Amino acid sequence: MQDLFFYLSKLFWALVSPDHLLLLLTLLGVVLLYSGRSCGLWVSLSALGILMVIAVFPLGNLLLAPLENRFAQPELPEKIAGIVVLGGGEEETLSGLHQQPHFSSAAERVMSIPVLMRRYPGAPVVITGGSASLIDQTYRGADVVADWVHQLGMGERLVVEREARNTHENALYSGRLVDKTNGPWLLVTSAFHMPRSVAIFRHQGWDVLPYPVDYRVGRNRPAMQFWRNMRDLSVGVREWIGIVAYYLTGKTTQLLPDKEPG
Repeated sequence: MQDLFFYLSKLFWALVSPDHLLLLLTLLGVVLLYSGRSCGLWVSLSALGILMVIAVFPLGNLLLAPLENRFAQPELPEKIAGIVVLGGGEEETLSGLHQQPHFSSAAERVMSIPVLMRRYPGAPVVITGGSASLIDQTYRGADVVADWVHQLGMGERLVVEREARNTHENALYSGRLVDKTNGPWLLVTSAFHMPRSVAIFRHQGWDVLPYPVDYRVGRNRPAMQFWRNMRDLSVGVREWIGIVAYYLTGKTTQLLPDKEPG
């Protein structure tokens, strides 16, 4: 079932991501127009109009803000059981091909590791993340992060989980490597991804303390920055779809988890 969920989620997202969907609508309009149907012009113009709005207005902020604001920066306790860092900040394929660590726009997940390791010198650090590719599973995200931390001379406390393909598997597979109930475990991931992550980890019995990083929501003023607006809109749409999908498939018990564990 985990494999089926993984493959279906990839296929579904390929069809409904905002950039792909608007491209498909534009192509549909062209096909209809060449078929002699006047509605094709309206379909293409509607898609173009939406693209123009996205180019100017940061619509993604409307979706990301309630997620990023769900959990504030925590007051860090004196002691923790350990640190769990979710993959997503690394570029595993580029890293493997060029034999050096490469990181993405979510690199703050990785950047937090040495800071937290110094604050908690005795705590184990779980690095969890495999490959989200449907075709090539050769390169694994956790390997990239582990290699970088080892280069810093801080790799002796790492627990590397390199099989997980999504957040559900992050919690499941990592929980087999450590005692997840002797928390709190500091959970590190992007702020927009934190609500779904907390819900998943709690559902699987983890005692987690959210430590959000990689904030995306800035100013809401209009600006011509199409690539950034489209990126943030896609991230927001994908995250909300993930929240609903995980809830409907029983991987969480709440759409948005309580700020304090029940």
